[in-house]
Amino acid sequence: MAKTPPLDGKGPGTVSTAQPGGAMAAQPAIVPASGKIAFDLISPERLLLSTDADMVTVPGTEGYLGVMAGHAPLVTTLRAGMIDVQVNGRDDRYFIRGGFAEISPAKIIVLAEEAVTMTELDLAVLDQRITDAQDDQIAAKSEGERLKASQLVDDLKLVRAAF
Repeated sequence: MAKTPPLDGKGPGTVSTAQPGGAMAAQPAIVPASGKIAFDLISPERLLLSTDADMVTVPGTEGYLGVMAGHAPLVTTLRAGMIDVQVNGRDDRYFIRGGFAEISPAKIIVLAEEAVTMTELDLAVLDQRITDAQDDQIAAKSEGERLKASQLVDDLKLVRAAF
């Protein structure tokens, strides 16, 4: 019995690209021969990291995302949390305070509102941010503000627990 192709006409290892007239077409994903994904971590102050990684894990708004070479194209917002960069069996971690990620099959770019290496993170400052976020949660005037502050408290406590 012959296999039935997926309804979207795409199989594994393909990405959609816009064609003239707005039509979408499946194209093979371009995966680097090294099997690594290029990664740039950029804060308003500087480029913190530019490397070829085996895998990068970022704190997406809806949960953590693991990104490897060949990932489907995606643009997403990021919440406060840790970025884990795996390179040749070594993990480097960075704290970010939100931002955006642009993901393609060959590269991921993170534009962070604030970013520091976990080794440079000042625990006293982190503890103060947790306290401030808890105060914001108490002072929130709407359910939306309270939910946002609550998520920030949870994210910051998760980072604190990593120490």
